[in-house]
Amino acid sequence: MRDNLDAAAPAATIKAGGSADAVPWRRSGAAQLAEGLRAMRARSLAVLDAYAAAGCLQVACSEELNPPLWELGHLGWFQELWVGRNLQRSMGTRYDHAVPRGPSLLAQADSLYDSATVAHATRWHLPLLPVAECKAYLAATLEQTLGLLRAAGPGDDDLYFYRLVLMHEAMHLEAAVYMAQALGVAMDAQLFTDAATPASTAAASVDWAARQIAMPARAWALGQAAAGFVFDNELGPHALQLPGCQMDARPVSWGQYLSYVLKTRCALPRYVRESAQGFEQQRFGQWQVINLDDAAVHLSYREALAYCAHVGRRLPTEAEWECAALTQPEFAWGQVWEWTRSTFAPYPGFVIHPYREYSEPWFLSRPVLRGACVATQACMRSPYYRNFFLPDRNDIFSGFRTCSL
Repeated sequence: MRDNLDAAAPAATIKAGGSADAVPWRRSGAAQLAEGLRAMRARSLAVLDAYAAAGCLQVACSEELNPPLWELGHLGWFQELWVGRNLQRSMGTRYDHAVPRGPSLLAQADSLYDSATVAHATRWHLPLLPVAECKAYLAATLEQTLGLLRAAGPGDDDLYFYRLVLMHEAMHLEAAVYMAQALGVAMDAQLFTDAATPASTAAASVDWAARQIAMPARAWALGQAAAGFVFDNELGPHALQLPGCQMDARPVSWGQYLSYVLKTRCALPRYVRESAQGFEQQRFGQWQVINLDDAAVHLSYREALAYCAHVGRRLPTEAEWECAALTQPEFAWGQVWEWTRSTFAPYPGFVIHPYREYSEPWFLSRPVLRGACVATQACMRSPYYRNFFLPDRNDIFSGFRTCSL
């Protein structure tokens, strides 16, 4: 029953879309973290420059978007909040919120960039830093972080907050990429990719549409209790009994999904149109003919459910997905985030971590997605990671796979 817990699989050996992560980021030491923090910041700045080149530093207010300059300033604010201003930075998850933080390098930083207290709709009306000043703030906070990291101890508690800020910036970088997709901002994949899956993982000699994985009924311990960095919502391994099923070896392809569209006359997915050349998809403002072997993407949870109902299948639970990812060599993941039928909820014995706003406010309000997508950074790629979005969201790089009933 504990075959996924007795020795947690090292990140460097876990398959993601057919390839292994280059660095076990959740257990990375100070030198690797310093390299990762510098590289992540360089990507964040490159993506901002792409927005600037497209004239998109000012965007219309939307629930799916943030002002790009707010996003950038928030990265520096979050980093110094949890490292530079955190007098308990070596305490890890034993951090005590009652202990005051040190001052910010930037006057009024909390009133500008604190996502927990600055309401989303107000972010368009704040006196945000101009581009040059914002970049200077980010340079200062990064150098502050790297200086403190050089003096940090080697333990998981010592490095917890450095790993947290790396993961946080990776999440925001991915958000900036799908926001660029929504706005039609030209975006070279080299600006944001990091050990990401190639655009197509389908082999011409393999009938992926028919390829199924036989999942026997079995006991499974969902969640992990591994060393290194772990998100609070991943902790709390607990025993479940999984039913047997037949599961798709890879996410539903464009060929499969568009065949369903033609049969049912349902609406085309977001960013898709039909032309004389066939079905085309808009990618960062450019229309391209769809490769029918690629995983279908930018699909909402409701679109996934409708497809499953039509073909007489269902979405996997997150436990089934996790079990398959960790036990089935043919299970290909990493091209798109995958909707599951599970609701985002705490595991038994949930204990909230210092960054309180990460998990608990969203419990029981949205489905879980598992996996990763082409914009997901290497440090975020883990078969244990639980993503979560509202069921109508289709701006994210989301798809799905199916199981037998």
